[in-house]
Amino acid sequence: MTSISNNEIKKVKALQQKKFRDEMGIFIVEGEKMVEEAVRSGFKVEKIYRIEDIGTEAMSRISALSSPSPVLAVVKKPSDIYVEDASAFDGRLSEGGLYLALDTIRDPGNLGTILRIADWFGADAVFATRDTVDVFNPKVVQATMGAIFRVKMHYVDLPQLSRLVLDKGGSIFGTFLDGENMYRKDLDNGSESPAMIVIGNESNGISEGMASLVTDRLYIPPYPADQPGSESLNAAIATAITVAEFRRRLY
Repeated sequence: MTSISNNEIKKVKALQQKKFRDEMGIFIVEGEKMVEEAVRSGFKVEKIYRIEDIGTEAMSRISALSSPSPVLAVVKKPSDIYVEDASAFDGRLSEGGLYLALDTIRDPGNLGTILRIADWFGADAVFATRDTVDVFNPKVVQATMGAIFRVKMHYVDLPQLSRLVLDKGGSIFGTFLDGENMYRKDLDNGSESPAMIVIGNESNGISEGMASLVTDRLYIPPYPADQPGSESLNAAIATAITVAEFRRRLY
């Protein structure tokens, strides 16, 4: 059995906190399928720990899960995750594309699910405000089910990015209770100019600053239309419904 020092255990365990992930530029990935995804991706895997090598007790100490998985990997964060100047995306936006913009998403499960949705429906990238939950949070990583290794995600100044989208002749979509029925509206998939869908905060929706930049206010109607049940939809569910409708128009 391979030994693992207490210092190494402390270092890996510390990666459950954003402060230390930022300081060291690494994060943890757990589970056989997830670690396989990491190895196959373009991400740099720095070290892999297996339960048969270090033992159950040591794995329990470094794991972020209630029941330690058979394998855990320490992976280097991509260098382009935090972007100070949105103009860095000028070239990409010039080519069009369908993008998601996360306006202060706070729930790890929601962010992970949204990345899975972006992966499934082929979003060109996901952008997020800097106060959106950290994508390298262990709960987010697990919830992505591997999508974190396939979807391009960047933390950026969303209003600045939005103005760049508008400068390119693009459209910015958002869902609102006073919006236009999404199923009766023409939707731009970003084939000629960028199309960006804004996903609002779980409690407060789309912020005033971002709402002022939205060009197309959409509404997801309930059924029956005159008998709404729940007050609103979960952020990830609303994302799935909206992106699915955008992609449906391609077929």
